[in-house]
Amino acid sequence: MSLYQNRIVVKVGTSTLTNDIGKSNLRSFDRIACILSDIQNLGHEIILVSSGAIAVGANKLQMKTRPTSMRLKQAAAAVGQCSIMYLYDKFFNDYDKTIAQILLNAEDMEIEEKKENLTNTFDALLEMGIIPIVNENDSVSYTEIESEDKLFGDNDMLSAVVAVLCKAQKLIILSDIDGLYDSDPRLHPNAKLIERITTIDEGVQSLAGGAGSRRGTGGMKTKLQAAKLATAQGIDTIITNGKNPSALYEIIKGGNVGTLFIGKR
Repeated sequence: MSLYQNRIVVKVGTSTLTNDIGKSNLRSFDRIACILSDIQNLGHEIILVSSGAIAVGANKLQMKTRPTSMRLKQAAAAVGQCSIMYLYDKFFNDYDKTIAQILLNAEDMEIEEKKENLTNTFDALLEMGIIPIVNENDSVSYTEIESEDKLFGDNDMLSAVVAVLCKAQKLIILSDIDGLYDSDPRLHPNAKLIERITTIDEGVQSLAGGAGSRRGTGGMKTKLQAAKLATAQGIDTIITNGKNPSALYEIIKGGNVGTLFIGKR
């Protein structure tokens, strides 16, 4: 697959966009908007895949805990998506950038006509210097919310699907961890970060562990699934910590940040 050498998909998770008490992390929104705008100014095309709608919506609705029923999850997602896009629009506008919202369902990727229309939309937006912001359409897509083994998993897989669809050169997944370790760093203080992986085999997948943060729904398992999908199409995939978005500068220069999964050439 021929890739666009200056096209980058960045995925940001719920744990990066919210703080420890579940409220919107305004500093994160601002830093992400600033850095992605600056990287676009360097000549790159940027697509942002963003989670967080349910968590942000639950906070705005003053829910004491993350909703568990389908109807409340979808209501929270509908409210939260408005809040997230308002914040992105505000902060990206500060850096003279225009954004666009694209909400997707799994079936949008499965129907050829819809896929072609999506590709054309992404290409048109990027040609005009607009930054598309993509999220799962949680307010109508009940299958993703209620699935035990989520297809998109807090948008990890969605970001890989978007990267493949848009023929991006790189997929960068901003997580709540520095990358893939040889053992769980929360349990093993001597765990070592694996900087480079050429093949995602059973041994690598066995390092995935369990779920992610309590505010997000994606763990390392879904990130490895995303990396496997993207690298199979030649797309280099990087998992790194969303608390340090300035690392994106080093990544686009080819530096060693987080865990790099090499795309198959």
